[in-house]
Amino acid sequence: MFRRKLTALDYHNPSGFDCKDETEFRNFIVWLEDQKIRHYKIEDRGNLRNIPSSEWAKSFEQYLQDVNCPFTVQERPESVDWLLGLAVRFEYGDNVEKYKNCPPATATEAEKPLDPLIHLDSNNPDFKAGVMGLANMLKIQRHDDYLVMLKAIRILIQERLTPEAIAKASQSKEGLPVALDKHILGFDTGDATLNEAAQILRLLHIEELRDLQTRINEAIVAVQAIIADPKTDHRLGKVGR
Repeated sequence: MFRRKLTALDYHNPSGFDCKDETEFRNFIVWLEDQKIRHYKIEDRGNLRNIPSSEWAKSFEQYLQDVNCPFTVQERPESVDWLLGLAVRFEYGDNVEKYKNCPPATATEAEKPLDPLIHLDSNNPDFKAGVMGLANMLKIQRHDDYLVMLKAIRILIQERLTPEAIAKASQSKEGLPVALDKHILGFDTGDATLNEAAQILRLLHIEELRDLQTRINEAIVAVQAIIADPKTDHRLGKVGR
């Protein structure tokens, strides 16, 4: 989960790091602050460096607050990933000349994925935060599977936010002349002018109902596009979630 960022920071054991190991985790935080982030002055790092202390968790909690980390000590993987991202930004800022001339990595045809979602880590905190941010922005219902949410976001963008969809929605609709005398109001106000106004309001209301029905149909189609994607479980010998 953290290997790429740890490798970029020259951590001594990027593949074997285990944030669930308390001693290894505390040593890692001390290394990250001492070598990469350096938020505290050297003389102020004593509490973090006191790894055996029973108060270390409180010191780490204070440290997260001081660096404005959005996660808590209970959210250890998320906080570690966020701190690594912060360290990578500082590392780049300290060595801009070193990294700006690095050639971009190129993949061979055999290495290029056919599906753009195939290598996404749906458990990555950055991925979850990004999907949730888009879902909140677009007012999409939350789902336990973040990949399902991402598919819903893609459908909404394709249907409503592409240049073609926006242009189509912006086109003005020319109304057709309506003969009010051919539409029965169903009641009489006693005033011809009021009767005519009531007929116009009723026709406008019917038009709004038709537009609402169209939107409901579009929503049903979008939902069906998401849920009509059964996964096969060969162990059960059946198709379904």
